[in-house]
Amino acid sequence: MRVELLYFDDCPNWRIAAERLDAIAYRRGLHVERRVVSTPAEAEAARFRGSPTILVNGNDPFATGDETFGLACRVYQSPDGPAGSPTTEQLEAILDA
Repeated sequence: MRVELLYFDDCPNWRIAAERLDAIAYRRGLHVERRVVSTPAEAEAARFRGSPTILVNGNDPFATGDETFGLACRVYQSPDGPAGSPTTEQLEAILDA
């Protein structure tokens, strides 16, 4: 399984996602690749829906299809409402799928 975290530095939410993903990856013996997206052209080419974007085997399991590509902070729907990162439970669920 390939897990990738795409982000841009100006959005602080990627750090929370990284902490959560790293903890899960450690328990599962996985490696999380990180990729910085720096320009609008890179965002379009990577189909980057905002920071952080998590890809599993190249697919964005949180995408609804309504998001635009670009350098912005991404908002995720969590059980407690909008959040800057998926919860640990949401991340576990997508890795289990």
